[in-house]
Amino acid sequence: MTGRPEATWRMPDQLASNISKLRHLARERTFRAGEHIYGQGELSSSFYVVVAGLVQISIVRIDGVEIVLEKMGPDTICGEAAAFAEFPNFSSAVAIEPTTVLEFAAGRLPDLFREHPDFALALLRLTSLKQRVLALRLEHMVSNNPEERVLELLTRLGQMFGTSHAKGNMVRTRLTHEMIAAMTGVSRVTVTRTLKRMRQSGSLHLDDGFFVISPAYDAEHIEVG
Repeated sequence: MTGRPEATWRMPDQLASNISKLRHLARERTFRAGEHIYGQGELSSSFYVVVAGLVQISIVRIDGVEIVLEKMGPDTICGEAAAFAEFPNFSSAVAIEPTTVLEFAAGRLPDLFREHPDFALALLRLTSLKQRVLALRLEHMVSNNPEERVLELLTRLGQMFGTSHAKGNMVRTRLTHEMIAAMTGVSRVTVTRTLKRMRQSGSLHLDDGFFVISPAYDAEHIEVG
């Protein structure tokens, strides 16, 4: 699974395969660009699998600043944490282009788990992976070093969507400076300066608009599939 160029997350192949077999148990829904799938602070008893389109997952801080967590393309899942725990959503999900999702009712999960144990294990693994990625992002977000924040993001995306390149690992996700800023909590100007500094040091290269990370600067490995 290679994902789409704009996405920043992928689902393990095993879970994607298991969910495709259960789509008859879900309700298919469509959303227009700009329409909320669920909102931050809302209670929800459902989780969603993106079939087509692109969904932005973000949180709004108490000071009103929006932090983009991920952009979910086809074969990704969102909203599961709040639905499982029966807590309000800590983030919001907005379709940023016409999007189709499968809506699964969390209340049906006990029966699904009994009938499809492989699905339960794959879903548990995905939830654990998301927690690990959030913990790593939090570790870098509290750092005052913008290069560490940017490198953590690019390295993770390279491991999810990367391809081998003569100069390292090419991140096959198109990222604007604005998008990197929104996902790392730094200003666009800081992102531009940081990327320039990284290119000058040889830790980062550009090829046809894609970022290439030098092997010498590869961050902690995150297994994603």
